[in-house]
Amino acid sequence: MAEDKMDVVIVGGGLAGLCAAYRLCEAGRQVVLLERGDTCGSKNVTGGRIYVSPLRRYIPAILEEAPFERPVVKEIVTLLDEHSSVQVEYGNDKWKYPPHMSYTILRAVFDNWLSEKVMEKGAFVIPKRRVDGLLFEDGRVAGVKVGEEEIPANIVIAADGALSFMAKEAGLRPPLEPADYAVAVKEVYRLDAGLIEERFGLEAGQGAAALFAGSVTKGMFGGGFLYTNRDSISVGVVVGIGSFIEQAGATEMHSLMEAFSQRPEVSRFIRGGELREYSAHIISEAGFAGLRKLYTGGMLVAGDAAGMALNMGLTVRGMDFAVASGVMAAEAADEALSKGDFSAGTLSVYERRLKASFVLRDMKTFGHSREVLERPRFFTVYPRFLCELFEALFTIDEGPKGSLYGSAKKVAGRYVLNWEGFKDFLSLRRL
Repeated sequence: MAEDKMDVVIVGGGLAGLCAAYRLCEAGRQVVLLERGDTCGSKNVTGGRIYVSPLRRYIPAILEEAPFERPVVKEIVTLLDEHSSVQVEYGNDKWKYPPHMSYTILRAVFDNWLSEKVMEKGAFVIPKRRVDGLLFEDGRVAGVKVGEEEIPANIVIAADGALSFMAKEAGLRPPLEPADYAVAVKEVYRLDAGLIEERFGLEAGQGAAALFAGSVTKGMFGGGFLYTNRDSISVGVVVGIGSFIEQAGATEMHSLMEAFSQRPEVSRFIRGGELREYSAHIISEAGFAGLRKLYTGGMLVAGDAAGMALNMGLTVRGMDFAVASGVMAAEAADEALSKGDFSAGTLSVYERRLKASFVLRDMKTFGHSREVLERPRFFTVYPRFLCELFEALFTIDEGPKGSLYGSAKKVAGRYVLNWEGFKDFLSLRRL
């Protein structure tokens, strides 16, 4: 190993990059992390909710003191038609007590805190540094270019987000299609903690997560979300870019966001709140089919940069994948440094570990989720069906009331008791 080389250069100060740096510093390695934002977290956007149960074996020390917002103890799912909605709440007493399954999170707060922990461990965390390219030596990656500067390294870990140019430059990830991505727009409203708990029926310190589907995206693949933080509420809309392009000119993201936040099903939660933040973010929706090679000589790819995101319909995951993949990338890099061998063959242990972990196992299990969820009927027909079904069941007008079974059958016959409904049912077997 050349003495003028860093052990590892990490590009990207998100969860994957920071967790990789933390684990490498624990192993006594020399690490520099480059982040193009003003601080770690300043450009990182998420809904956001992180599932921590799968992570206890990877970052136990971090989880014990992490500045999460609220543990999620209540799930809310709302299906919307143009003028009506059906809402289901689910709560579980087990979720109210440690160890909690998931937390809401504000990345600007969490990532900045984690970067401080990483620096305490001995890493060089350098913000406001955009990496412009890779260095190559003897056919393998050997560092990065930052403007006119060069930073040689034995190993580079690419954690530079969903549109990772580093993975592309290294020949690990060809450009994906628009349908492989979604765009998310989010607003954060400042609100008193007690008022949040009152509106969501929560006890002190507890949190809720809400998903919305139907007319909120005007028939496009996507949906809305809402998460309770300590003293704020995150609310936003996600739309598949492929769907958005197909309806070019029909609407704009800011219009969707405005209409969504004004729906009574949403506005009742954020009423009186002070808008503190507006942000947007690109999300990978390719799933297992979008994964490409995760390593090459001198380089590993982790988190969003590797396409490790999964839309399972009722749950959306990515942050837990980022954390675990960052840790496993660090462990693979540490092994390679111990051997003094940075070849693709040595670094392939990273992919083997991912395949044995929940990350690639879950992505493979739900590998067909996108093609199932992209069926337009799930965002148009079924929300309308449920809304009209409940309208028929609850309405009492001037005429005689029909039987409940007859009313339900009549509505179902219009929407789901047909060949298309049968095909939708068969598709759900793939989830």
